[in-house]
Amino acid sequence: MIITLLFKRQWIRIPLALLFGICGTIAFSPFDFWPAAIISLFGLLSLVLNCRSARAATIGFFWGIGLFSSGIHWIYISFAKFSGIPMVISIFLVVMLAAYLSLYPLLFASLLVRLCSTVTWWQLGVGAPVLWQITEFLRGWVLTGFPWLQFGYSQINGPLQGIAPILGVDGITFILVAISGLLVYACQKKCIIAGIIALILLLLPLPLRYLSWFTLQPERTVNIVMIQGNITQLIKWDPKILANILQIYLDQTRPYIGKASIIVWPETAIPDIEANQFFFLSMINQLMHSNCSNLISGIVSVQYTQNNNYLFNNIIVLGEKEHYQHLTTQHYSKYHLVPFGEFIPLENLLRPLAPFFNLPMSSFSRGNYQQLPLNVSGFNLTMAICYEVILGQQIRNNIRPNTDFLLTISNNAWFGHSIEPQQHFQMARMRALETGRPLLSSTNNGITAVVGANGKVLKKIPQFTRQVLEIKIAPTFGTTPYVRFGSLPLWIITLILGVSITWDNIKRLCSFNRKSHDFT
Repeated sequence: MIITLLFKRQWIRIPLALLFGICGTIAFSPFDFWPAAIISLFGLLSLVLNCRSARAATIGFFWGIGLFSSGIHWIYISFAKFSGIPMVISIFLVVMLAAYLSLYPLLFASLLVRLCSTVTWWQLGVGAPVLWQITEFLRGWVLTGFPWLQFGYSQINGPLQGIAPILGVDGITFILVAISGLLVYACQKKCIIAGIIALILLLLPLPLRYLSWFTLQPERTVNIVMIQGNITQLIKWDPKILANILQIYLDQTRPYIGKASIIVWPETAIPDIEANQFFFLSMINQLMHSNCSNLISGIVSVQYTQNNNYLFNNIIVLGEKEHYQHLTTQHYSKYHLVPFGEFIPLENLLRPLAPFFNLPMSSFSRGNYQQLPLNVSGFNLTMAICYEVILGQQIRNNIRPNTDFLLTISNNAWFGHSIEPQQHFQMARMRALETGRPLLSSTNNGITAVVGANGKVLKKIPQFTRQVLEIKIAPTFGTTPYVRFGSLPLWIITLILGVSITWDNIKRLCSFNRKSHDFT
């Protein structure tokens, strides 16, 4: 009763929106309290009820400010500590990013009260998830997208986990919004049936987690090693330290050459341009080839043309051939670059306006959207570099029937001792669950780990330590419904329900106009 009265008071809705937004961050790693996702969405939907469009938009915006300012505050570290940007400007950039991302819940809340003007189960249980799906798609697409903190990720250990191989993380988010909406209706209208339906939606998918969409291949078990160099970002690109860094990785690797078929170094483990390290790479290549091992490493490569030089964030494979050949060895080039980190959106406009957009390493070029898996020691690996692993559709579009493993390499040193690596790893685990493939996560300072095809962590090593992860793991084969159909089934559901909502609103409007005409 007290909570209902609070929700009705207009002046308190804004601070409550902030608090419910902050609550949403608790659903994600490292907190991993998955019910917080439902609580946060419940709060947002409750607060926008019976509001005018402008008031609902304001509530949606401040809910977004609460979620994104608490959930991605770690970006400040990369700006202030490692990019040389003054503290005040760093804070300003983080606030601006949170404000931009908050425009999407603003749009959601505004559309919800406009298109669904009355409080019905249809509005909250159907209309809300349809609109959320559309606005979340826009957040992941506009300016190349920033789909961080999608609530579906909170269910990696929750009861909706089994939906991931069928509808992907977007499908889980859709169901979470529907559950939250039905709970709001149950509380507002004291409708027990709506509450029961919400509970059924939450618990019904539980048995799906025990379905196996993949088949293990134990006869192809392989020994894989991942080196966690733990090189601090402050010295990583210092030319005076380069030789020491290369020696660290070489010393950590030597005991496993000839013992492990696949050895992995993280993103930009070799902090130099590939062409500058020809002799080092040739030596490593020969060492690996003569001992029947292969090394996968991150490195920056440059393609020189007559008119321009193109910088790529690459993965290369060493040991496949007797002689290393620059730019002809197997490689993968990162496609989805980090906005304002690896490229500047609207670059011609923004760079001249402010010098702080000229961040280090902010002029990368894209590789191709679809690239073949790398074949390493007879195994096919679908690749993702750092940020790319949060993009389920991109991973799905690059996986092949003969893909044996997913591999993501990253350098989370940009974000210090923050919650970013745990959030990042949580999203990486979802890719394994969606595709039915084991995932190898190799990072500079954590989280370096191996995830099974069911999304469970098989082995990991502590963050901020210089250690080696060694594991014998079997690849899998098989095709999950999500890999086969992607987001198409969810968009068909969204379209059908969206058309139904629109038609219902048209009939309601026509009925209202008819009654008004009869009255006059």
